[in-house]
Amino acid sequence: MPKPSDTWMWDRAQELLEEAERLQKTFFQLSPPGRKPGWEPPVDVFETPGEFWILVALPGVDAESLEVRLVDGTVVVSGVRTLPGALRRAAVHRLEIPHGRFERRIELPSKKVKLGASELVHGCLALSLAKTDGGER
Repeated sequence: MPKPSDTWMWDRAQELLEEAERLQKTFFQLSPPGRKPGWEPPVDVFETPGEFWILVALPGVDAESLEVRLVDGTVVVSGVRTLPGALRRAAVHRLEIPHGRFERRIELPSKKVKLGASELVHGCLALSLAKTDGGER
């Protein structure tokens, strides 16, 4: 039988798991449209000599609900991911993909960029931003 001093690691691990579960429930809660953003999509940022490429993971997001802005060298991607109508009255057993309003701000190393092409493919928004300062990094 373990002594109380031998269980501290197990107790701490359980506390951390409970905290992670609480944070996940808070992070992935449904947020009604029109309210402040409830989640941030993950992004990948790449740089070539002449441009930046940003990939934003947005599974199930309609292109019509997306807004992309460039504010002082920061790319702002926002929109809404909604549940399909047939699922709105369903009992939720697991909800790992966030829904509701989202916003992601991506600061770039160079503030001198121009928004180029954007395409929503396979659940990812691909953005290209041309460098306008003329210099290579």
